[in-house]
Amino acid sequence: MSAAGAGPTGQQVLVVNAGSSSLKMKLFPQGAALLVERIGGATAAKATFTLLEPPRLQDHAAAFAFALDVYSRGVPGFAPAAVGHRVVHGGTRFVAPTLVTPEVEVEIDRLSRLAPLHNPGNLAALRAALAALPGVPQVAVFDTAFHATLPPRAYLYGLPLSYAEDGVRRYGFHGPSHDFVSRRAGELLGCDRSELRIVTLHLGNGASAAAVNRGRSVDTSMGFTPMEGLLMGTRSGDIDPGVVLYLLREGASVAEVDDLLNKGSGLKGMSGVSNDVRDVSAAAAAGAAGALAALEVFAYRVRKVVGAYAAVLGGLDAVVFTGGIGENSAALRAAALDGLEFLGVTVDEARNARGETTINVEGASVAVLVVPTDEELMIADAAATVLRGSHEES
Repeated sequence: MSAAGAGPTGQQVLVVNAGSSSLKMKLFPQGAALLVERIGGATAAKATFTLLEPPRLQDHAAAFAFALDVYSRGVPGFAPAAVGHRVVHGGTRFVAPTLVTPEVEVEIDRLSRLAPLHNPGNLAALRAALAALPGVPQVAVFDTAFHATLPPRAYLYGLPLSYAEDGVRRYGFHGPSHDFVSRRAGELLGCDRSELRIVTLHLGNGASAAAVNRGRSVDTSMGFTPMEGLLMGTRSGDIDPGVVLYLLREGASVAEVDDLLNKGSGLKGMSGVSNDVRDVSAAAAAGAAGALAALEVFAYRVRKVVGAYAAVLGGLDAVVFTGGIGENSAALRAAALDGLEFLGVTVDEARNARGETTINVEGASVAVLVVPTDEELMIADAAATVLRGSHEES
């Protein structure tokens, strides 16, 4: 992993991560970051390199233009040689960082049907960048690409195979994060990840696990959408499909069920308090039954997936925590791995409480690591690699 994340001759790479109403950007190698939130409403913005008072920004095009102006005024010599875009869903076609062409843009738009909460925002920022920076290479880096190595036994659902041929299968997400922390685990353990069997746990408002076998993702908890798997901030994670049918038969609309499972479940829905684990933990400490249940279910699902992936991998060399919860909640890290000593997975209470990088008991057969993720760096390096390749071809 390049520490600079810059282009082939030290050029700048601008990383863009857009949501439906947000725009997060970071410039490499300078590290200058900017965030615009509540696009289309009461816009808020902040940057690491200047103070901001944003105007009301109605759409991603306006937000992108505003951001470019801020960078131009706040960063001397601002001149990105490439823009790297996080795109959540790449389907089965995009399994590596890809230089954006009109055909690629059309395909990303088509894939919005598989990620309606994510790809449209990604695409809006991409189109804004294409319009605002004509001639600057735009590179799409896909969340799903790292999991393109899943074998059929892991990505197939128990449906007629014609559904998988039509795109209904497991894809997995948080790819740049799982990629980054599994690489970093190898560095911390003094070897290449190609020698290791790792379970990576990206735990935050969105949460997913991956089984990384010698550098290749062989299973992951998110599936056809980012809703499957672990309990999340507002998403339900695994649920019996029969529950969805029951709700529909009881009169709920598709939109209502969608809203329940994506925005009204998880830590927020179970606790009745918040999607923020700090608030839920405070409520649990005060004895709130819903908060206590939410934390217990969250930890239990993580524990189950670690055990399952140990079986998938044929053993474990490391478990890696990352993401907002994984990096910051010592209590949930301990609860999630409690009872896995039979696999060689142990947590040193003092190390964990101090938030050290290595939190396993000294001499344990399985390393337990806490690694801050850096998805932006992975996207910048990927964009720089594509840029180098395009220069070499020309």
